[in-house]
Order: sequence, then structure tokens, then C-alpha cells
Amino acid sequence: MGKRLTAVGVALACLVAALVGSAQADTAALSAAFSQSSVWSTGYGGQYLLTNTGDTESTGWVVEFDLPPGSAVANAWSSVLTRDGQHYRFVNAGFNGRIRPGGTVSFGFNVSGLGLPTGCKVDGVPCDGGGPVPDTSAPTVPGSPRVTGVTASEVSLSWTASTDNVGVTDYQVLRGTTVVASTTSTAVTVGGLLPSTAYAFTVRARDAAGNASGSSAEVTATTDGGSGGSTVDVSTPAQLQAALAAAAPGQTIRMAAGVYRGAFTITRPGTAAAPVTLTGPADAVLVNDGPSGSAPSCPTPTQGWDPGYGLWLHDAPHWNLTGFTVRESKKGIVADNSHHTVIDRVHVHHVDEEAVHFRRSSADSVLRDSAISHTGLVQQGYGEAVYIGSANSNWACHGNSGGVDRSDRVRVLGNRIGPGVTAEHIDVKEGTFDGVIRGNTFDGSGISGQNSADSWVDVKGIGYLIEGNTGTFAAPGTFANGYETHNPATTPSFTNGCGTVWRDNRSDLGGVGQYAIRITSTSKCAGVPNVVHASNTVTRAVNGLTNIPVTP
Repeated sequence: MGKRLTAVGVALACLVAALVGSAQADTAALSAAFSQSSVWSTGYGGQYLLTNTGDTESTGWVVEFDLPPGSAVANAWSSVLTRDGQHYRFVNAGFNGRIRPGGTVSFGFNVSGLGLPTGCKVDGVPCDGGGPVPDTSAPTVPGSPRVTGVTASEVSLSWTASTDNVGVTDYQVLRGTTVVASTTSTAVTVGGLLPSTAYAFTVRARDAAGNASGSSAEVTATTDGGSGGSTVDVSTPAQLQAALAAAAPGQTIRMAAGVYRGAFTITRPGTAAAPVTLTGPADAVLVNDGPSGSAPSCPTPTQGWDPGYGLWLHDAPHWNLTGFTVRESKKGIVADNSHHTVIDRVHVHHVDEEAVHFRRSSADSVLRDSAISHTGLVQQGYGEAVYIGSANSNWACHGNSGGVDRSDRVRVLGNRIGPGVTAEHIDVKEGTFDGVIRGNTFDGSGISGQNSADSWVDVKGIGYLIEGNTGTFAAPGTFANGYETHNPATTPSFTNGCGTVWRDNRSDLGGVGQYAIRITSTSKCAGVPNVVHASNTVTRAVNGLTNIPVTP
């Protein structure tokens, strides 16, 4: 009897094992693929397609995912929806729970906001069936940079390439914490430097997933002294005016601490090999109590007329401005037809209108490591911190390049802008091309809303790169979006407001701003679209990151 029971037990165990093995071999295995069926300015229609890649029919399914703050599922169909905060759960409807092997079903939903689903799971496993593992491996640290060339205003560097498990996409060259250049090769020339000045550089690599390597060892290079020009020391307004009037290539004009009150105009050019430098400590302060006199029809230096600018460069390329302060003037620093103007570590504050204006084709200029606040004290709608180019309505005066103000390739790097800036922190005008806005900090408190000034950056130019900036907003002020594009028609015609790339920007909209990045028109930019990468982030947005599809 005992032997018979033992035999029965063994047979029963084998039967159970067979049944379990069969159940494990023949199961429903579901994957879920997301797509957007339509996109509009404030939301989109989404859909998940479920596919049974297993061996048996499913009897039901559950799909769940998260949406970023500022986006929400408004309604859904072909499913039963529940929500917990930003987490959404969709259970099959009565008619579509059963999916045969190889079969598919779908359900859809509408989203208010442009945020896309993340962390999707179907029946508790990743929606892609555990597909490709996200790339979280950073590239290796690049080799120590080597100095391969030096001029009075440039340093050339090269380095040994990094390696990456997927592939290196670019390298960033840093001076301190400020990215001063980026390149896809292992060599670069950093321009806009001051003569006879030591600079330290490091390099880091990035991959397509946005992973960044550690920084390389630091290399130091000292720029040449130009043509060996003299140094002119000044300590009074009259001495400064005389030195500017007699400036020669390669010369350095050095201000002592103090307040310099008057009209200061630069009309003598430097050269690429021998720029002119105006320098002083932060407590060397330029103040202009103007304007005064009769203005000409277009701004040009005219006897008896003072425009009220703190410092005015006119037909004066290749100047380096460093260290000093401009305040209590109609405008801060204005560069007219003065390409290769470099403004470095300057403080502009408490001015009636804009702080820094690159105008009349002042191309290839740089504003870096500077501070701007409290602009537009008299005309709030004209209180831009940085103004690049001119509105096409002013091209009759400032359109000196084929009828256009081509203040192209201006770089705005590593500046602190705000609070108290009453208009845009950076206003990029139509007809300008290929500038870089990188590593700046925007404090939007005080934006007035006048003259359509309601964002940190307004881009009407073409082909700009906007990356690595940090923006915040808090009352008081009028704030619509962090970054905006607009597409004014001009003669000659350009694809104004198109072709700009945003990446790695961090935006805190204070619970007031609609989008971090709002693109006014996609149809007008069909040939040269604006691109918003997923590396941009936003918090406290009314609607979300952007109103266009995000690029990985």
C-alpha cells in the first residue's frame, strides 16, 4: 500500500510540473507602443498600440505611465482611466481585454499640455518589453588639451579623443564653469580673448544621451601682447575722452577707480592682430547724464549732440571692454558697425533703456561673464538687457549690410541677467544669424509686459544655439513664456524666427509661465525647423516644456 501511494504521489507531482511548465511556456506577453495622432498648440492626441507577442490569448491588460507637471490627460477612450497625481492607469474596456497571439488592440487619450508619457508599464513590465537599456554611461575623460597656437585674441587647442559605449557627439571647452566653445572635432580655436592675459581651459565630452564626461586636466595659455602697444592710465573724464580719441591698435586704456561722468565715444578701430582694450576695476564707473543737443536723423557722432549712451562704439571694430561699470545713462553700451567687440566682466545697471546693444552689423561680438540688472527705468518696453540687431523698421538707419542689420554670430555667454530687467533679457532681432546664447542665468522678476516684453528671450533671428541657460521667474512682473520665437516678414526676406536649437536649458516658470519654450509657427519654419531637445527641463509651468514635439 505504501509503495502504491508513493507511485501515485510521483505521478501526481510529474503532472503538476508538466502543467506548470506548460503555463510558463504558453503565456501572453504584451508590449505597448506610444504615438501621437495629432498635436496642437496646447496639447495632443495620444495612442498606445498593444501587441501580444506571446503564445496564448490575454484576458486583460493594464497600462500605466506618468506625465510631467503642467500636462494632464483630459479624456480617454477604449479603456477605463484612473489617476493618482501625475500617474495615470488605463485598464482594458469590456470589449478589448482579450488579445490573441500576434494580435493588437489600441486605446487613446487627449492631453492638455505637451508633456510626453514616461515610465510606461504594461501589466507591470516596461511597455517596450524590456527593450534597449537607456544609455547612462558617460564618455571617458578627454586627453589633456594642448595649446597649438596663440594670438593676441585667440588660443587654439587640441586633445586626444574620448571613447563612449555608443559614440561621442561633441566636446565642450570650458573656462572655469563657462562653456566658451563646442565642437564635434578634437580641436578648436577660442576667440574674443584679451591680449597679454592668461586663460585656463578644460574639455569634456558628451554623447547623444546627454551624458557628459568629467573635465580634462587644465591647460593654461597666455595670449600675445598684440603689437606691443602702450598702456595709457586715466583718472578723470577729460583724460578718458582724450585717450579714446587718440586710441591706437594694440593700446590699453586703463581707468582708475572713480566716477567718469560725460559722453564717451569710441571711433578709432583696433585690428584683429592688435585690438584696443579699455579696462578698469568694477568701481570705475561710466555715467552719462544726457541726452542733449539736436539729434541727427540716424544716430551718428555729431558735433553738439550727446545721445546719452554710457559708452558708444561707432565704426570701431576690435575693441575689448573689461571690468568696469556703466550706470545712470540712457543706454548702457552701444556698438554700431563695430564687429569683434568683446565685453568681458562688465556690470551695467540702472539705465533708462537697454543695457547692451550690438547694432548696425556689429557681428562676431561677445558679451560674457557680465552682470546686467535694473534696465528700462524710463521706458520699460525698451529695457532689454541684451539687444542683438535691429527691428526691420529701423533698417533704414541701421541696415548697413545690403539694407539689413547683420549683427551675426554674436555670443552671449555666462552672464547674470536680472532682476529688474523690464523687457526681454535677450532680444534677438530679425535678419541676424547663427548666434550662441549659453550658460546665462535669467532672473525674470520685474519684466513689465510692455511692448510685448514677457519672456526671457525672444528669438526672431535665424539659426541660433540656446543651451545650458537657467531661468527663473517670481513676482512682480508679467511673464508669458521663458523663450519665444516670432516670424516677422522682412524685405529682403529671411526665415526669421526659424532654425534655432534649444538644449540643456533649465526653466522655472514660477507657476505663471505657460511654456518654457513657445514656438509661434511651425509652418513658417518647415524648411528650417526650430528644435527643442528632451534635455531641456521645466518646473512650475502652466502647460509644459514646449508646444511642439520634443526631439530626443
